[in-house]
Amino acid sequence: MSSTRVLALWFPDWPVQAAVLAGIAPADGAPVAVAGTGPARGVVKVCGAHARASGVRRGMKLRRARELCPALTLIDDDPDRDARLFEQVLAGVDAVAASVEVLRSGLLVVDAAAAARYHGGEDTAAQRLIDAVALAGVDCFVGIADGIATALIAARVGAVVPEGRSARFLAPRSLRLAVAEESLDCDPAIVETLTELGVRTFGDLAALPAAAVTTRFGTAGESLHRLSRAESRRGVVPALPTTPLAVDHEPDAPVSRVDEAAFLARALAMRLHRRLADAGLCCRRLKVQATLLTDGKESVFERIWRTREPLTEQSTAERVRWQLDGWLTSRTAETPDTGVPDDGTPDSGIIRLTLDPVEVTVPEATGLWNTGTPSARAAGRALARVQSVLGVDAVLRPQPSGGRSPVERVELVPVGDEQAPVREDSAWIGALPGPHPARRGGGSAHPASRVCLLDAADHPVQVTAEVLLDRAPYTVCWGAARYRVTGWAGPWPVDERWWDPDTRVRCARIQITADGGGSDNTVRQAWLLMWLAGRWLIEASYR
Repeated sequence: MSSTRVLALWFPDWPVQAAVLAGIAPADGAPVAVAGTGPARGVVKVCGAHARASGVRRGMKLRRARELCPALTLIDDDPDRDARLFEQVLAGVDAVAASVEVLRSGLLVVDAAAAARYHGGEDTAAQRLIDAVALAGVDCFVGIADGIATALIAARVGAVVPEGRSARFLAPRSLRLAVAEESLDCDPAIVETLTELGVRTFGDLAALPAAAVTTRFGTAGESLHRLSRAESRRGVVPALPTTPLAVDHEPDAPVSRVDEAAFLARALAMRLHRRLADAGLCCRRLKVQATLLTDGKESVFERIWRTREPLTEQSTAERVRWQLDGWLTSRTAETPDTGVPDDGTPDSGIIRLTLDPVEVTVPEATGLWNTGTPSARAAGRALARVQSVLGVDAVLRPQPSGGRSPVERVELVPVGDEQAPVREDSAWIGALPGPHPARRGGGSAHPASRVCLLDAADHPVQVTAEVLLDRAPYTVCWGAARYRVTGWAGPWPVDERWWDPDTRVRCARIQITADGGGSDNTVRQAWLLMWLAGRWLIEASYR
């Protein structure tokens, strides 16, 4: 039996199943969907089988989902609830198999070779695991193959792949299965491009030369190509002994509250990743070990989380928090009420927490197509720390927002926030054509934005009712500086909010190039001017 044989347990639509377990969604076969939060707000994140039968799909607008299925029950997304209830299911899996590793809530892998030796075969081990999960009242699919990646895809179709035939199993499968499972961390854009090029199956991709795929798509394409050839034979192995990189903490008093456990998880995750950074390593498998005190007795709980991409400080803290929440919740449910008055001092809870990176690797090298990837991750961690101290709005980044003016087409949003896609520029009637300016002005209310546009006789140039210039511009006066106009284009009219007399805005824009303003009159300037409320304003400048 190969040591790389992996058994994957996939719990389809786990957030929906978790909501049913929690009693907040009906368990009588009614259609249920999970509404996204944050950047995914307003769309369906996950939907159950009965909702899909009515036409509801992931990524669909909630309004459209309601139209297709009026009886749809919508619940809010809650990763903490999903992880806490998944830990209850894992308790039954632990009783059947060892070396259980969690990839995410609703997905785990088991060392199939070890389970087969203990239970007398892979089929028997798989059946025992299915029975253990059924006792918890949830459904799952099993997949067995050589290596984790192939086992995850096999679980999607409920297949047992004979040893040594992973590549043959993958060959006719759709390449879109690679992006259906988020733990595989495959780039959807690459899969979409390959599909448009006619590479629709794993077999089609495996037939391409590896060098050609890597040259075109970089390391992400190379990883996908190796997956299609079933060359990733990484299996589930028992946890390694504690390494010098492990960090632990013993609180002064037992931690029995989830919010206290979350603070402990964040602090310990920061220590772990600082130690990993000093060693120049990143963690891919993390063992979370906690010692819980209950009625004077100590119990040790541990769980291994595996990720395809290196764990970040934030993702580590989230997984530890989910794990501690599940352990504390199950302990509270099992601890009987003794009737003894509470004096405010906890006599049970977490008395020791250890984070052990049982598998570490060197960070990926920066290549031609992935330039800045390691530094981008480091910058992301630094920005997250700054936001946690100064607030979310303290760190902003530019993002296309759509509009007629180049100034309107870019807005500053907090780092980490995602906005809805904007309409194409061609859809904005009256949009200013290129070239676009490189520097924004101070705004229409800023005193420094006011300029005078004069003709050759120093008469002011204005915009007529027909949105035409009444005189040819000759001079631009900006403060004490005077510039001679060398070229101009426009004006372009804009009539915004025409349906509301109170907020209606009429303006026009022109592009101006000019020389002068310096002691030798050789300074060249280019502006985007806006005619608003009977005056000229500098909206942006060209560099």
